[in-house]
Amino acid sequence: MKSTMMRLIGRLLIVSMLALPFQTVQAGMIGTDQIASGATAQMQRSTVIRTIDRPDVANQLQALGVDASIAKERVASMTDAEVQSLANSLNTLPAGADNAAWGWAIVVALVIWAWYSYR
Repeated sequence: MKSTMMRLIGRLLIVSMLALPFQTVQAGMIGTDQIASGATAQMQRSTVIRTIDRPDVANQLQALGVDASIAKERVASMTDAEVQSLANSLNTLPAGADNAAWGWAIVVALVIWAWYSYR
């Protein structure tokens, strides 16, 4: 009786080892460039959202028919590369008079509109 039970358990173990898949797990080191790129992307995302929060930009977005809260949601759902491109565009615009504020608002509105329409 005992040997019959051992044979049954042995056969079940053999079948289960052949039938069930094995999963391998591989651990690796995380480079500083990966960590730094994540922090940079978060910083750029917050820069774009702070720009949308500015009253002059929010007014221009409203004039163009884009709600500021929807624009923030769209920025939050953008990829890191898209946010980086938008933040670089905002950083290269001239600062100063009201024209700069219009430029920021137009760039933000156009990028958000383009991203949303081609999605």
